[in-house]
Amino acid sequence: MSERKVLNKYYPPDFDPNDIPRLKQERNRQWNIRIMAPFNMRCNTCGEYIYKGKKFNSRKEDVEDEDYLGLKIFRFYIRCPRCVAEIAFKTDPASTDYALEAGATRNFEAAKTAELLARREIEEKEAEEKNNPMKVLENRTKASRQEMDMLETLEDLKQLNSRHAKLDHEQVIKKHEIYEQKLKELQDEEDENFVQSIFGKNQQKVMKRLHDDDEAEEIVPPIKKEKQKPTDILSAQPSLASSSKSSVEKPAWSKSIGSIAASKNKLSGLIVKKKPEAAVKVEVTPKLSNPPAANTGLSLVGAYSDSDQSD
Repeated sequence: MSERKVLNKYYPPDFDPNDIPRLKQERNRQWNIRIMAPFNMRCNTCGEYIYKGKKFNSRKEDVEDEDYLGLKIFRFYIRCPRCVAEIAFKTDPASTDYALEAGATRNFEAAKTAELLARREIEEKEAEEKNNPMKVLENRTKASRQEMDMLETLEDLKQLNSRHAKLDHEQVIKKHEIYEQKLKELQDEEDENFVQSIFGKNQQKVMKRLHDDDEAEEIVPPIKKEKQKPTDILSAQPSLASSSKSSVEKPAWSKSIGSIAASKNKLSGLIVKKKPEAAVKVEVTPKLSNPPAANTGLSLVGAYSDSDQSD
């Protein structure tokens, strides 16, 4: 049985790799690779903006008859994502950048232009100094004058600061040392007082305390209010009521509002419902306190009683 996945191939003992003919490849073969756009560009055909870092499937080839200090230069071909127009650019090892060849225009880059201008200025100065020795002397004298001016301004600023400054560095250091010493003494005193409060002379009574910076709030016992009975209002003296009314005067707005409701609430406890009395038959004999003025016949009949009651 042969293997399903052939990992190792069989080479006979009389195998000679030199007998295998070499494949004929093109001189300048193009390779398909995936790259990213090296700079921001705009397509010339449709005006599509291609930002730096966009990925493309490109074709790479070597540039013929062109190199930089023995380094090969490569050319890349990409297509616009909108109109599928071909764009070509190549490497530029002299400036460590890429050079756009065809199909698009490179967008303006402020940082790159600033670097180029600064580099050009330096190169121009170096070229002038090489050809003109007097220019070298002038540039040196200008540089020395600028240095002297800067030193003078620094000295003036130091003098102004020394005049306006009221304290020296030594005085500041001394004050800081004195402050630290006082702070240390205060801390020692506080620690000593705390130890004395716990382990003092009176060792009979041992008190455990929690030392806190913030003082504990005093606990105030609740005040018991005596409940007033509803009948106490009637038993109160009128003099006390008049004195309390005269001492505490109500505002004008509270006199007219809520007075009826307050009185009703006070007198609500006075009304007591009567309980139903038990049905008990009691014979009551009427007694005449005052005799009638004139005795008539009917009155004599109604006022007639036995001999026992008359006694």
